Amino acid sequence: MIRNLVDYVDERLGVSPGARKLLRYIFPDHWSFLLGEIALYAFIVLVGTGVFMSLYYVPSDAEAVYRGAYEPLRGLTMTESYLSTVNLSLEVPAGLLMRQTHHWAANLMIIAIVLHLLRILLTGAFRKPREINYLVGVTLLALTVLEGFVGYSMPDDLFSGIGLVISYGVALSIPVFGADLAFLIWGAEYPGSSDFFPRLYIVHVLIVPAAIAGLIGMHMAMIMRQHHAQFPSKLATERNVVGYPMWPGYALKAGGLMFLTAAVLFLLGGLVQINPIWQWGPYEPYLASNGAQPDWYLGWLLGSLRLMPALEIQLGDLTLVPNAFWGGLVFPTITFMLMYAWPWIDRRWFGDRDKHDLLDSPRDNPRRTAIVISYFSWVLIIFIAGSIDRLYLSSTVPYEAQVWFLRIAVIVLPFVVYFATKRLCEELSAREPRPLRGWTGKVVRRTPAGGFETVELDEGVPAVDGANGRNGGPVVKEEAGAGEGARGS
Repeated sequence: MIRNLVDYVDERLGVSPGARKLLRYIFPDHWSFLLGEIALYAFIVLVGTGVFMSLYYVPSDAEAVYRGAYEPLRGLTMTESYLSTVNLSLEVPAGLLMRQTHHWAANLMIIAIVLHLLRILLTGAFRKPREINYLVGVTLLALTVLEGFVGYSMPDDLFSGIGLVISYGVALSIPVFGADLAFLIWGAEYPGSSDFFPRLYIVHVLIVPAAIAGLIGMHMAMIMRQHHAQFPSKLATERNVVGYPMWPGYALKAGGLMFLTAAVLFLLGGLVQINPIWQWGPYEPYLASNGAQPDWYLGWLLGSLRLMPALEIQLGDLTLVPNAFWGGLVFPTITFMLMYAWPWIDRRWFGDRDKHDLLDSPRDNPRRTAIVISYFSWVLIIFIAGSIDRLYLSSTVPYEAQVWFLRIAVIVLPFVVYFATKRLCEELSAREPRPLRGWTGKVVRRTPAGGFETVELDEGVPAVDGANGRNGGPVVKEEAGAGEGARGS
């Protein structure tokens, strides 16, 4: 029956050449490639749970009185946005599960993208011919952080309101057109017009997700067009790809990982509380909360605002550039511009203009690895600064002393990390010059006759014949540098 259906479709659409090419595409087998897949599967969970939540969320600042089951809020006046989110969490069957799973999935997606980006930077996967795909990945990170912030702001609870008022202040701090930009986004002076929450809603459920989905599709299409870069081994060269075919080897593993990712996220959503907005209460412009912390991926932005000295550009009594501009806009702009420019910075510093399909071991390029790790340490220190108020409440160190310590550390520590990382890489490289050789040992493999044989794995991957690869053998060697099709070795 299935074959008849496939033949029916193929006779009318002629899909067999493309399908055959797709099913024979070769995927290198290394755990670090799963980081990008985890981000993709988290995005799928985000879309599914987000659709469910959109059926109950009301994007409106119209006032309503809460008369639900949560006693501390009963009788309070709040916006429809906050009321609908509380009802979704406490009244709708499976609503809390969906909302918390959605929140955990957002965190997981950003973590996976950051780790995926770190792997790309450390192994040189951004080099020619993959610079454009690298830029797509950095843009995905920026859009995902933006999407997380917008979603975090939609419930209109006390914490999300504090984040919005900070972002409003940053928008106002932009010289010349900051006030016009803030008015354009909010529709009026803070807290904004009645159109603000519908605008947030459209941005969160339509504009940014569509952009993310489009970039993910572009990212995957470019990977398949250029094929994966791979770690070096005896079999892997600049002119081939060694790994598993799409079907059945890779597809079954990827499907299992997708269901495992979803299962873990739903377990977290059901068992581990996150962002209990009914405890924060509705947002009021005159209220604030000591120790209020945004989601972790926004902590580095809050830290930059706190570490920035009182620097303003004034002309007489007129403030041309307020202090919030430097930490709230200049710092994140520099952070992402450095990441965008890194392929060309790396090319100029190291003089490497060749095409690369093999990845580097981080230890084999000590200077690049040291630069990347020191850069991330710089961001990490600023991220820690976002929690200074929490550190102050849990320690006896004065707040001002912590600020000045981190201001000094953000300048000094990256240099310390650079030299320490460089020295470590040089020692490791001298001790073991070629660490990326894969696992060695024995595996049981099915023979063409239907029996089984024990095969000794030498340097991670044995060569197998093309027929074995096409039928789902453990490893396929792909010749001639294109990612599709399996040929004999």
